[in-house]
Amino acid sequence: MRWLDVVTGRSRPKQNKLDSLFAVPSAAITLQAGLGLSATGDGSVCYRAAAGSAFATTQADLEQLVGTGPDAPRVTTTTDGFGYTWLELDHDPIDPANPDLTALCTGLHAVNTSLEEAGFGPGLLCSLVPFVGSDGRHVGLVYLYKQGTFYPFAPAGGQQRDNLLELQVRDTLAGELPIEQDLGRWLAIWGAPGL
Repeated sequence: MRWLDVVTGRSRPKQNKLDSLFAVPSAAITLQAGLGLSATGDGSVCYRAAAGSAFATTQADLEQLVGTGPDAPRVTTTTDGFGYTWLELDHDPIDPANPDLTALCTGLHAVNTSLEEAGFGPGLLCSLVPFVGSDGRHVGLVYLYKQGTFYPFAPAGGQQRDNLLELQVRDTLAGELPIEQDLGRWLAIWGAPGL
């Protein structure tokens, strides 16, 4: 914090670490080997949509940016019960056992960066990369935009969480990703796409 910020009572927003998203493909290999969890190849970015034509134009440009090209994902937007918008990137993997997580993370990074550069960074909440086990358990690797950290979220049916699986994922990825240490920030994202 600069001296003038202290005197005037202003604070600077924490700089995010979006490049951490590019560590997810390596972390996916660790999750596959350690816990038998495979990436689905899909992902999403959650944000609070702003009112007005500037945001609508930015969102349309984003959809075109990440949804255009021969191997581009299907891009859809949905709104959850809390009023947050989920921009989903759904890939049709050539090899379902080995989805292209590098392309997915590049797309998630592009969405976050584009919203940030257009001035809508304060509305960004998180990015999500879902994983599934051979036993049918689901877990999402959640990137908290404002913290620059990850945490696992594992729904277990209804409004229940699989806390043991979440802790196993945390411990497995401790050396690979910046893991959120404050468990109070491990928010439940019920009904998130892919989970």
